[in-house]
Amino acid sequence: MNPNISLIGAPTDVGAGSRGASMGPEALRVANINQVLESQGLAVLDRGNLSGPRNPWLPPVDGYRHLAEVVAWNQTVFDAVYAELQQSRLPIVLGGDHCLGLGSISAVARHCRDAGKKLRVLWLDAHADFNTSALTPSGNLHGMPVACLCGYGPPALTGIGGQVPAISPKWVRQIGIRSVDEGEKRLVHEAGLEVFDMRFIDEMGMRAAMELALALVDANTHLHVSFDVDFLDPDIAPGVATTVRGGPSYREAQLCMEMIADTGRLASLDVMELNPAFDVRNRTAEVAVDLIESLFGKSTLMRKAV
Repeated sequence: MNPNISLIGAPTDVGAGSRGASMGPEALRVANINQVLESQGLAVLDRGNLSGPRNPWLPPVDGYRHLAEVVAWNQTVFDAVYAELQQSRLPIVLGGDHCLGLGSISAVARHCRDAGKKLRVLWLDAHADFNTSALTPSGNLHGMPVACLCGYGPPALTGIGGQVPAISPKWVRQIGIRSVDEGEKRLVHEAGLEVFDMRFIDEMGMRAAMELALALVDANTHLHVSFDVDFLDPDIAPGVATTVRGGPSYREAQLCMEMIADTGRLASLDVMELNPAFDVRNRTAEVAVDLIESLFGKSTLMRKAV
C-alpha cells in the first residue's frame, strides 16, 4: 500500500436532500483523521478544502437538482484526485455528499487507463445510487453517481473523465445495500451490477461477501473504496441524513475494512455523507475514522504480519 496519503476536503451538500454534509471534512479532522493515519506509519498531507459553488437549494429541473453546481464540484474533485494519483499519492476525499464519488472515481478510472491497471470499486453504502432523472423520486444527484459512472446520465456528468462510460458495472461491488427504489432495482439488474445486500450478509456473513467482492484482486489491481457512512447501522453511526436501519454492525464493518486492508491493494478512498448536523458529539466521525484506520492496517486480531 502507498504510504503517501493526501487528504482532500470537499465541503458541499449540493447533491443531497438535506444540508450538513458540507461540514463532514471538518468533523473528520476534529476526529483526528490525520494523526490516526500517521499512527499507522503513513505520511499524511492535508491539502485543505476544495472550493466550488454554494448550494442554491432549488427544486429539480428536468429531473436533476443543482446539475450545474454538481458538475462544477465533480470536475474540481476529478482534477484534485487525478493530480494526486499522477504524483503517486493515495488520495482520500473527505466529503461532502456522495455525488462526489462520480468525480473521484472518474479520476481513478482515467489513472487506471493511463497506467494499464485493472480497477475494482467497492461501494459501501445503504443505497445503490443507481438512479436516473427518469427514475429518481427526488432529483437529488447523490442518488445517481454509480449510474452516471456507468454511462446512465447527462453528458455533463458522464463525460467528466473523458470516456463514456467511465467504468464498467462489472468493476463494481456494492456492499451493505438495503434501500433501493423500484425502478432503480430494475436498472441495477439490467446493468449487471454485483450487489452484496444486507440479506446476503445476514445469510452468508460479511466474510463470504468480502471474499467474493475481493475475488480476482491482484498485483495489477487498483482498489478504490467509496465509503458512504450510511453503510453503517444508524445505532453506531447516527450522523447521516439518510439513515436506513439494519446495516452492518461495528464488528461486521471492522471485518470488511480489515479484509480490504489484507489485500494490500487499497489505492484511493472516498469518505462520504458524514453529516454532523445529525450526529451526537461527533460520534459518527470517530467511528468512521476508527474504521478508516482499520482500512490502513490496524487489526483488532492478534495476528502476526505475513
